Amino acid sequence: MRFEILGSLRITDGKDVFTVTAPKMEALLAAMVVRAGDVVSMDQMCTEIWGDAPPRRAVATLHVYISQLRKLLGGADRGHGPIVTRFPGYVLELGDGSLDAHEFQRLAGQARAAFCAGRYQDASVACGRALALWRGTVLGELRGGPIVDEFATWAEETRLECVELGNEADLMLGRHRELVGPLYALVNKHPLIEAFHRQLMLALYRSDRRADALRAFQRVRSVLDRELGITPCRSLHELHQQILADDESRVPAAA
Repeated sequence: MRFEILGSLRITDGKDVFTVTAPKMEALLAAMVVRAGDVVSMDQMCTEIWGDAPPRRAVATLHVYISQLRKLLGGADRGHGPIVTRFPGYVLELGDGSLDAHEFQRLAGQARAAFCAGRYQDASVACGRALALWRGTVLGELRGGPIVDEFATWAEETRLECVELGNEADLMLGRHRELVGPLYALVNKHPLIEAFHRQLMLALYRSDRRADALRAFQRVRSVLDRELGITPCRSLHELHQQILADDESRVPAAA
């Protein structure tokens, strides 16, 4: 059985795909999957589903939800369910199953190690495989509970780190022209992440588009001043000066 949370919540078993259509049951399962291997207490479950205003029979309702989830997951795994009672709540045990978020972490770790070792092709491939696991927004529209929200924030930040690392690896491999389009999209979507602006400037300059690289610096400087009242970081200023000097020996291939 495989649990997937890098997108809407779903469970796969071979060719079969299972989803939970009841919103509160889905939120409960999401919390347990995020904390797979760790106990989620009854109090945490109540907060995840109802916030600070649980209904009078919240505990009884939780037991009903758990029973229904066990039926779903037991059927998906041919009679052996992964939800185990353990004081003061329940734990979802993966056993021989898998979780896409764990696979993403493993691949991202491999990419970082390969990059640090100078194996840029391996780093690029690992980043691509890691990012291919993402099907959309983490856990779809399931927001509001502290467990899911904390995980979603961590996952998105880690995804952006992986994107940045993959770009660095591709820059080291000389794939500057292929990166220009995706980097323009990234700076439009994440205008306050200076690393993406720096990578765009590098990709443009290495693609013989010096004027566009200088315009990219003017753009990020304007955005940061308008939004935050700050100037670009030192690395952006240094790259800007190196591009102005038009000395290729001074402009790095990547960070």
